[in-house]
Order: sequence, then C-alpha cells, then structure tokens
Amino acid sequence: MMIAKILSRICKPALFLSQIILILALGCSPNETTITVLTATSSPMPAAIQPQSTETQIPTTAQTPTPFVPRAVVKIVSHVPLSGNQAAYGQDILHGVELAVQQLSGPLNALSYKVELVTYDDQNITETALKNAQQLVADPEILCGIGHYDSDITIAASDIYHQAGLAFISPSTTDPILTGRSFLEVDRLIGRTDGQGSAAAIFVKAQGYKSFFIVSPKSDSNLINAESFRAEAGKLGIKRLGSIISNLTPENMDGFVRLVMSVKPDVVYIATPAHQAIPFLTKLRAAGYTGAFLGTEKLGNQSMIGAAGPSLVAGDGMFYTIMNPSADYYSDASQFNQDFYDQYGTAPLSFAARAYDATGICLKAIEEASKANSSTAPTRAEVAEAIREVQDYKGITGTYSFNSHGDPDPMQYYVYQVVSTDINSWDKNPIVAAYQITPP
Repeated sequence: MMIAKILSRICKPALFLSQIILILALGCSPNETTITVLTATSSPMPAAIQPQSTETQIPTTAQTPTPFVPRAVVKIVSHVPLSGNQAAYGQDILHGVELAVQQLSGPLNALSYKVELVTYDDQNITETALKNAQQLVADPEILCGIGHYDSDITIAASDIYHQAGLAFISPSTTDPILTGRSFLEVDRLIGRTDGQGSAAAIFVKAQGYKSFFIVSPKSDSNLINAESFRAEAGKLGIKRLGSIISNLTPENMDGFVRLVMSVKPDVVYIATPAHQAIPFLTKLRAAGYTGAFLGTEKLGNQSMIGAAGPSLVAGDGMFYTIMNPSADYYSDASQFNQDFYDQYGTAPLSFAARAYDATGICLKAIEEASKANSSTAPTRAEVAEAIREVQDYKGITGTYSFNSHGDPDPMQYYVYQVVSTDINSWDKNPIVAAYQITPP
C-alpha cells in the first residue's frame, strides 16, 4: 500500500511533465501539421514525441516514382567547331541545340522516347569533320543532325550524310552549292547568298530610287548577285546606267570613279568584297557622290568601315543585305534569349537561335515520322522525308517550310543600314527592311 502511494506521487508529475513537452513540441493549433523527413544523417526524435503505432504512416512505396522505360533512344547530333579558330561560333550553335533538346523533347518523351544529344568537334577543319562524320553515321540511334558552321565543311561532309541517309540541317551555310545537289538529307535554315540581289532590288524600289550602277568582280558568286539585282531591278522599272565588272585596284579605281560620276546614279550596287569596295566607295564620296551605297553581306566589315570614317554614310547613306540578324531582332526569341543567358551566362551570338529552330524541326520530324509509323521508332529515311514535309513550322526566328532542294521557302533577307562607322557604336546601326524571297 505504501509503495503504491509512492509510485502514484512519482508518476503524476512525470505524466504532467510529458504532456507539457508534447504541447510545446506540437503547438496549440489543431490545424497545423509538421512532417519531418528523416535521412541517414538526421538525429532521432526524442522518445517523448516518437510517433505512436496508432498513427497512419505514409507508405514508402508511394514516394518512389515509376521508372521511365523508353521505347527507344533517339539521338540528335551537333557537329560544329568546339575548339580552334571558330570555337566561339560552334559553342553558340551547340548551346542553341542543347536548349532545344531540353525544352522541346516533351512530345517525344510522351511517346516513350528518350532523347539524347551527341556532340562532335569538327575543329573547323575539313579532314576532322569528314573523319567525325564517318564515325557518327555508324551510330544507328542518331536520326538527325545540326551543323556545321563553315559552308565548305558542311558541303564536304554532306556527301557522307547523304550516303548514310542521315538528315542534317545547317543553321549557317549560305552557299548555294549545299542544296544545289538536291540531296534529300541535306537542308538549310538560312537564306542563300544568291538571293541577296533580288532583295536589294526590292529595297531600292521601296526607297523610290530611279537609277542604279553595278560594280562587281568577275567571280561567279558575286556576279550571281549582281545579275539577280539587275534582272529584278529591271522588272521593277529601275534604270541601269552602267556596270563595272572587274576587280578594283589602286590603278583602276580613279578611272572607275570618273565613270560613275559621269552618270550620277541614285544607287551604286556593289557586289565586291569590303577590302576592295570600301576604298572605292571612299573615293566616290571624295569625288562628290551623294547617292546611296548598297552591297551584299561582304560589304559589312566593321573594322574597314570604321577606318574609312563617316564619309561613307553621308548623302543617301550606306546599306547592305544580310541573311542572319542577331537573336534580339526576333520578337519571338525573347524567352530564348533569357533562357540562353540564364544557362550560359552570355547572350547568344550569330546562329544559336537558328540552331534552336533547326533542332526543333528535327524533333518534330522524328515525332511525325513515329506517329506515321504506328508509334514505332522511325528510320533515317522516314525522318528525312518528314523534314521535307514540314509545313509552316513556327520557330523563334521565323515560320519554315522547305522546297524540294532543302531550302527554306520563302527565304529571309534583311537590309542593314550603317548609321555609325564607330565600331564602339555599331549596335546603333539598324535593320531597316526585311523581305521574304522565293529561292532561286
């Protein structure tokens, strides 16, 4: 009896103390619930507040996600210079491809495909690119590729892709030869150099100019633009006052300047590279010419324009056509630009945005080819066909369809005006016109 009384006196304070501890630990509000997740390094809970066996436990199996078992692995390959003298541009393209794979693979994942990105470094060297191309076409899981940066390297490697039936889309190759062979597997996502003349003629008409004079070297690539400008300008009713088809040298420039000044055209269309064109145009300004200068992308040499000085932009100004503006030109690329900066710590350069769209078309073509094939993994040939069948793909740099040669139809061209010759203020120079041209 005495022992029972003693035990009762000891237990009541202990029970009261344990209740206080529980109140302090759990709080007074009946609506608050705290879930503590224990890890291997967590300290055990005090014995006084250990969950009782009567509480409902969360089954551990409910926290284990169902593993993704892909139907197949499909690979996108990026083949660009990641080292060497053009590595900055190659990395830029690769980052555009990488973002697209991260952001646009959802429809293929929903079809139970795992999408992987494979990268190759061509070092901007033809021999390296050809060796890599032989290796990558041997991987049957690679169904589409993006690259290269350099036109000559893209053209050389495209023979291997064609023979292997592997679709490749170039975001940067402007040389007409790439698609001139009409390989099913070879496409581009940028305008051809030989469409600049037509775009320039439309711009001249829009500005209200009535006459022009052509200056071009004898090389085929330059003459093609000079001739397309002449033909389109003639259709638009603009009068040709003369032509100079010759390389420009210190010995002949003065005579050619006198020839142009004798007819005083509204516009001088010059298809000559900058190292010859800029000294010639500077002499024209010094001779009193006040009309407009209009050239191809070969005129856009910032350092040479800067060295020549502001006389170039006097009179009716200086313009040249380009095929690829910076990514911030496109209103639909604003989120891409932000995502690119967030992930890589820098703004995209020349071709990242087009590489993003090219990758998106690859992924879309694989998706459509799979759906047409009862949701089984498509062949390379089916993917190549699906790319050509793409209609009005809405990208961040434009809306794309392809003609039978692999050119985007229509192609995009832009007219760039040089307002400031100061290299440090080059970003003040605007794009003043944009045109969509049917491929030649």
